[in-house]
Amino acid sequence: MEKKNYRQQMFTGERALFQTRDALIADCTFANGESPLKESGDLALSRCYFRWKYPLWYCKDVLVSDSVWFENARAGVWYTDRVTVSDSLIEAPKNFRRCDGVTLANVSFSNAAETLWTCKNVALSDVTVTRGDYFGMNCDGVTADRLTLYGNYGFDGAKNLYIRNSRLLTKDAFWNCENVTVEDSFISGEYLGWNTKNLTLVNCTVESLQGLCYIENLVMKNCRLVNTTLAFEYSTVDAEITTKIDSVFNPAAGRIRAKSIGQLIMEADKIDPARTQIITEE
Repeated sequence: MEKKNYRQQMFTGERALFQTRDALIADCTFANGESPLKESGDLALSRCYFRWKYPLWYCKDVLVSDSVWFENARAGVWYTDRVTVSDSLIEAPKNFRRCDGVTLANVSFSNAAETLWTCKNVALSDVTVTRGDYFGMNCDGVTADRLTLYGNYGFDGAKNLYIRNSRLLTKDAFWNCENVTVEDSFISGEYLGWNTKNLTLVNCTVESLQGLCYIENLVMKNCRLVNTTLAFEYSTVDAEITTKIDSVFNPAAGRIRAKSIGQLIMEADKIDPARTQIITEE
């Protein structure tokens, strides 16, 4: 069957292309009217412009390239499986919710509040996220390469994350997580990683106030801690730090190796100091 072909059209009204299947859509604008492509599938959209709410809900197998979600295209992609977006701009908040199989490549979010929530099997590459509070919350199975994130509480409650070559400016990142690995990245933000199980940082630079606390099985390999104070409280830790640590506060157990430690606080009424091995070059 020949694919449906829509080119350079303006769609308005609710559910304008409801349950469209096997279609090529190019140079089209979806203006006033909610849910224009609801329950559609096998779509290839290029140079399309979403100007109203809920454009892609309950869809399957969607490819979007070189397109724009404008500010009013809120909650753009929900309950949709196997969706790929590339070379696109997303101005609207609350995009990507409860989706399975999300691939984003060369995508920029300018207002990413409440974005990428409760999604599974997510691949991010060359993605920039601005105003991204709670980005990635409760996701399961995320790989990210060259992610730039501006926004607090990143990946709260997420699990099975692998992030590399990234820059994260995010207070309270990786809270309540499980199985997180970050490599070759920069992370800046207070209270990093609290209440998380299995957090591994490799070749990373971290700046944090009272970060890396309340963690079960924290592993750090060849990492730098810059302007980081009151680290490791009640964490079980195996840390190899190539710089000075400004202060360490009541680690629960493990080993901390660093160039030096400015202030070591080990309160015997709170923790057993003998359970943590401290090794410095000094």
